[in-house]
Amino acid sequence: MSEDDAMPRVDQQLCFALYSTLHAINKVYAPLLAAIGLTYPQYLVMLALWETDDVTVKAIGERLHLDSGTLTPLLKRLEAAGLLSRARDPKDERQVRVKLTEKGSDMRRQARNIPGQMARAMGRPADDLKAVRKELRRIRNALLGKRDKSEKGEQQRIGSF
Repeated sequence: MSEDDAMPRVDQQLCFALYSTLHAINKVYAPLLAAIGLTYPQYLVMLALWETDDVTVKAIGERLHLDSGTLTPLLKRLEAAGLLSRARDPKDERQVRVKLTEKGSDMRRQARNIPGQMARAMGRPADDLKAVRKELRRIRNALLGKRDKSEKGEQQRIGSF
């Protein structure tokens, strides 16, 4: 086998850099989220609802890039924990709307410091993290066959990790 035919080393693979970084991020998130009783996927759902409450399951799925088979069990667990409620949309019975409960809204205060703690753990200036986030979105969108959308609103949210 020639050197040209050899597979790149694992540490030369972008996919491994992303995978191992995600694993490290999850290790740091785990105790922060455990303190407020959430898993990382549940935290993402709560973040989406704290941004925009009273939305459809479909809208949450699109926002978080999750299919209904993944999202529905998350929503059921969050509902059982008293953080949100789900109900059929009276205007369109095919749609299920999701709303934060008072307990779910109040949890936002408990989670407020998590983005800053994550930024400190990453040890990078905010501008560096914004640039990385922007580039990762471009890569994700290319892989999903989506054109880049305006990220003006995303860039203004400094605490999104």
